[in-house]
Amino acid sequence: MGFGDFVRRHTADTRPLAIPAYRRLWAGQGVSFIGFQLTSVAVSAQIYDVTKSSFWVGMLGPANLIPLIVFGLWGGAIADAVDRRRLLLVGALIAWAGTLALLVQAALGSTSVGLLLATVAVHATGFAITGPTRGAIIPRLVPADLIPAANTLNFLVGGLGTVIGPLLGGIVLAQSGFAAAYLIDALLFGAGFYAAVRLPRLEPIGEVTRPGLRSVVDGLRYVSGHPVVLMSFVVDLIAMAFALPRALFPEIVDERFGGSLVAFGWLSASIAIGSVLGGVLSGWVGRVRRQGLALTYVIAAWGLTVAAAGLADQLWLMVALLAFGGAADLVSAVWRQTILQTHAPDDMRGRMQGVFMVVVAGGPRLGDLRAGGTASWFGATWAWVGGGLACAVAVVAVGLAVPAFRKYRPLARSV
Repeated sequence: MGFGDFVRRHTADTRPLAIPAYRRLWAGQGVSFIGFQLTSVAVSAQIYDVTKSSFWVGMLGPANLIPLIVFGLWGGAIADAVDRRRLLLVGALIAWAGTLALLVQAALGSTSVGLLLATVAVHATGFAITGPTRGAIIPRLVPADLIPAANTLNFLVGGLGTVIGPLLGGIVLAQSGFAAAYLIDALLFGAGFYAAVRLPRLEPIGEVTRPGLRSVVDGLRYVSGHPVVLMSFVVDLIAMAFALPRALFPEIVDERFGGSLVAFGWLSASIAIGSVLGGVLSGWVGRVRRQGLALTYVIAAWGLTVAAAGLADQLWLMVALLAFGGAADLVSAVWRQTILQTHAPDDMRGRMQGVFMVVVAGGPRLGDLRAGGTASWFGATWAWVGGGLACAVAVVAVGLAVPAFRKYRPLARSV
């Protein structure tokens, strides 16, 4: 095998970028996601700065989770019934309004934690609408055989944003404060909005169900009736709710690294660094056939790596271990997203992506709540380590117990 063949087999498949509409959506998402992550880091640091409490940082979990559940499911149902381009624009504007509100509060020197959490909820509402809509758009832009590659590229650019955003956040917060971070996010928003404006009209095809409670219930019934789809959500919830240590970063940095905002930025970016490396070296991902079994083992590796990182005292080692876990998480995310996009028909994809958004974005919020709450009882270190170990044990027990998931092999589906 020559060097060129090795590169093609083991690095990311970039063929979807040859499609102009997808390329613009991908690039716009990448730029705007840097700002999104910058705001996430700034809000977390701001709340800890005001309260000096991991519990209140953990309360960002429910502040994000409630809008994600309500508007993620509802937004997914709407995405199956309306022009997806228009819905993407509406959700983006709501998220942008949340960012501007955070900017105004920071500029005025507000220290109201309740107001901050309420504004975060508005921001999460916009994200809950755009997430499932964007996921449902992708199978309309690229052919079915390129969907895994398109998902990998999406997660790769998202990972880049999650690396650059927190690292930039550490610098911006140290040099210029919270308002500057929110201002940068507000400016970077324009790239994603432009990409959405340039999309073609994406009217619904197939059977159109009026968006509402009934259509949401139909989507949930579809999930419950397909064990492979259901288990793809369950294992992700286990991974994030048990093992994600994000809410503990400010306290750990305060205890081990003297409160360094640069160290906080590195920890916040560490998981995404691994996601980027995993995405770059993802050529093999689409060739794995036993995806259910592979998902189980990959998520177990994530939990064990997180636990090991919680015991490390050196910043570089913590970052390296969390990066390894981030690579595992990227691989599992690609498989889970591809299962949904190829398993469901187009008239159900918006709702499937809505559930996906609730789980993918809501799981980490549950993880924040779990981490902050257990840290109040057992301390940050044991909340971190215990969560990682519990994740590894639980995902193996659950993943291997469902034969349909354990034996799952993907089948091609036409768009």
